[in-house]
Amino acid sequence: MPALTRLRSARPPGLRDEAAVQAAYTAHGAELYRFALRALGDPGLAQDAVQETFLRAWRAADRFDPELASLRVWLFAIVRNVVIDLARRRSAASFAHVPGGGDEDIVAALDPTPDDTDAVVNRWLVEEALGRISAEHRHVIVQTHLRGRPYDEVAAESGVPTGTMRSRAFYALKALRVAMDEMGVTL
Repeated sequence: MPALTRLRSARPPGLRDEAAVQAAYTAHGAELYRFALRALGDPGLAQDAVQETFLRAWRAADRFDPELASLRVWLFAIVRNVVIDLARRRSAASFAHVPGGGDEDIVAALDPTPDDTDAVVNRWLVEEALGRISAEHRHVIVQTHLRGRPYDEVAAESGVPTGTMRSRAFYALKALRVAMDEMGVTL
């Protein structure tokens, strides 16, 4: 048996048996639950999302590659997909009843309710990535990019030249991109 086939057929270190799955759940379950709860806004659905995440992870354990990403990053990628699936199922059930009136009523009733799941997930990912960079870099990004304040104003408030603030912003964005890459987020 070739070495690559042997490696892929064995359970990865993160999910090799029931005890390993339990350890992964203990290490990451609460964090995955908070993520799902924040995205779905329903404790029951969040619990279902975490359960489905570990079930999918167990079934796809042979596809986990610790050289590509950590077990945590891999589990978050799975829970993100589960959350999207659950939110879509929920929004599909929320289509309005089509009335028997004229064409205008029918067209208006066919518009689905807006699905803001992707926006919630993206906000959470940015928040998580911001927590992984230095406080100085986080401050620059929050002030200039998220709050839309001019570099001059933030620089004056911080007591540094505007050019220095622009350099900090450049390196802060680089650090944020690295943090998001580490989380498995692709832009």
